[in-house]
Amino acid sequence: MAVSISVVLLLLVIAVIFVRNNAMKISHALVCILLGFFLASTSMAPTIHQGLAATAQIVSSLRP
Repeated sequence: MAVSISVVLLLLVIAVIFVRNNAMKISHALVCILLGFFLASTSMAPTIHQGLAATAQIVSSLRP
C-alpha cells in the first residue's frame, strides 16, 4: 500500500511540474489520468501491480 501511494504521489508531482512548465497541457494530464483509471479496471492490473511490487523490492534491496 505504501509503495502504491508513493508512486501515485511521485507521478502527481511530475505531472504538476510538466503542467507548470508548459511541457504537458492539462488535456494531456487528463488523458493520462483516464488511461490510469481504465487500465486499473482491466485484467492487466494485477500483472502491473506485481511488476511494480517486484521493482520496488529490488530497488529497496539495493545498498548505495
